[in-house]
Amino acid sequence: MHVRYSYLPQQFAEIDDLLLQIKALVQSGDFTLGAALTEFERRFAALIGTRYAVGVGSGTDALKLSLVACGVRPGDEVITAANTFIATAGAIHEIGAIPVFVDCDDSFCMDVTQVEAAVTPRTRAIMPVHYAGNMVDMPALMAIAERHDLVVVEDACQAILADIEGRRAGTWGRAAGFSLHPLKNLNVWGDGGIIVSNDETLVERLRLLRNHGMSSRDVIAMFGYNSRLDTLQAVVGNWLIDDAETITERRIAHARVYDRAFAEIAGIRVPERPAGRRQVYHLYMVFAERRDGLLAHCVAHGIEAKVHYPVPLYRQPGLRGLGYVEGQFPVADHQAANLVTFPCDQHLGADEQAYVVDVVREFYR
Repeated sequence: MHVRYSYLPQQFAEIDDLLLQIKALVQSGDFTLGAALTEFERRFAALIGTRYAVGVGSGTDALKLSLVACGVRPGDEVITAANTFIATAGAIHEIGAIPVFVDCDDSFCMDVTQVEAAVTPRTRAIMPVHYAGNMVDMPALMAIAERHDLVVVEDACQAILADIEGRRAGTWGRAAGFSLHPLKNLNVWGDGGIIVSNDETLVERLRLLRNHGMSSRDVIAMFGYNSRLDTLQAVVGNWLIDDAETITERRIAHARVYDRAFAEIAGIRVPERPAGRRQVYHLYMVFAERRDGLLAHCVAHGIEAKVHYPVPLYRQPGLRGLGYVEGQFPVADHQAANLVTFPCDQHLGADEQAYVVDVVREFYR
């Protein structure tokens, strides 16, 4: 059996009605900051539970523009996680600020107990990463931010509809960035991002920043960026957004099936699933003894298992200038050596899941 990782051919197998909507867009010529984008922003804000949403060119831009709008400047320090994807640190670096890493814990998210020790007089913001669809301990983090008068911009790119006690990712900080990349839980047909916030003044600034700083066709209010979510992508987003809750629930159901099965396999450790947290499983990851051997075994048997990520971000050659050394973040190192990711998307079949479990069980026999 072949168990694929990308589900996109299944997700977009029946799109006749979507193509009709795209045809109507083409005939209208409403390609830039169009009506479909305004509708998608309204619907996305309602989905997350914020007053506003602003569509931008990518998840990375969502983080970058949020930092700029919140007043982060070149030379400022922004605390984030050592095990995140490059886009997080890249957004910080792109505006001239300095990423400051702290280690993660077995939730895969930032270890909040280490944050306060990383605060310096140059710290301006904290960017918690809701990694793999799980959430940072936001009540504790917000208390630290308040004590030190720091801005919080959530990297919620992997956490659409995740929550803590019913309060969703993206509703804790002053702003939050989400990704609409094709393999995210709610996706479009290319790069896309969206920022949410309850701060009207901040949102007005974000709308200027994404569109060259233009307040009208003939007035430039500030220097800005070219980072608009294409109206075409908003049409795709509107086509999918009503399915967001169903997509989420199916991923959670598949994760529970895996959890029960893997808990009985010596050699696999399922991470703790704390009560009161809704994890949305953008990635389904477990700890595996002899991980590399297991990965090779799965691939040889047609399962597109993966590792996110085999080299922690802080150890990547392109980030050597930050001055970190191997071993400085031992939990991130341990996870990079022991985590394995299995397909867990909404289109995964019960027979495919059973096959994954059987192949893993066979390896450890």
